[in-house]
Amino acid sequence: MKLNLSRPLIFFDLETTGTNVTHDRIVEICVIKVFPDGHCEEYSRRINPTIPIPADATAVHHITDEMVASEPTFKDIAGRLIKYFEDCDIAGYNSNKFDVPLLIEEFGRAGIKFDMAGRHFIDVQNIFHKMEQRTLVAAYKFYCGKNLDDAHSANADTKATYEVLMAQLDKYPELQNDMAFLSKFSGMDNAIDLQGMVRRGRNGEAVFGFGKYKGKPVQEVFRKEPSYYSWIMSGDFARNTKDVLTVIYNSTKQR
Repeated sequence: MKLNLSRPLIFFDLETTGTNVTHDRIVEICVIKVFPDGHCEEYSRRINPTIPIPADATAVHHITDEMVASEPTFKDIAGRLIKYFEDCDIAGYNSNKFDVPLLIEEFGRAGIKFDMAGRHFIDVQNIFHKMEQRTLVAAYKFYCGKNLDDAHSANADTKATYEVLMAQLDKYPELQNDMAFLSKFSGMDNAIDLQGMVRRGRNGEAVFGFGKYKGKPVQEVFRKEPSYYSWIMSGDFARNTKDVLTVIYNSTKQR
């Protein structure tokens, strides 16, 4: 099967210093860019995170401080990388909650805004969980009949994610080979931001998905307590979440 693409689709995976989206850094990135005609380009790069790699992170991906000491920083490659992502939809495994938000943070630290507008985001893990409830290693075995021997290598995980999505499309007739459909299907239910901190309420309005105002309309909260917006902006929230809430906050002030 060939993916039904109207523009390139990027599969990517990150190895990082940890799992905190706002504070941890990338130590390795792998990208597979699939073009509408079916041909692919690959790009892999280890990155100096400029902060120490904790031992528990090294235990997962086997990348040490010494291995990345002479590698470029993310800022060094950010300009070239953002061009590579231009006019592309994005796919990954757990990418909506982790990889994409962390990538946005890294671009932000490099002074580059990652444009979310008009893109489709396909999270292969969410498709898998809705269909079968498994991990990437199990997904690869289940769908592709192969063992993922080099798990937690960005290159191996990226290639496996690409193969799993192709196999999912073969296995489930109800999955449409269409990036808009897959983006909606693999997204978090009613989520407005990538991590689901802001959601659509019953009437279609934006509501908080966390904290003391969980389930409350965002505009209503910001009108009554503008300081809550300030607290979020100074807090440990992903850049994408802050951007979504800023748009809502500004629209509230204009009313």
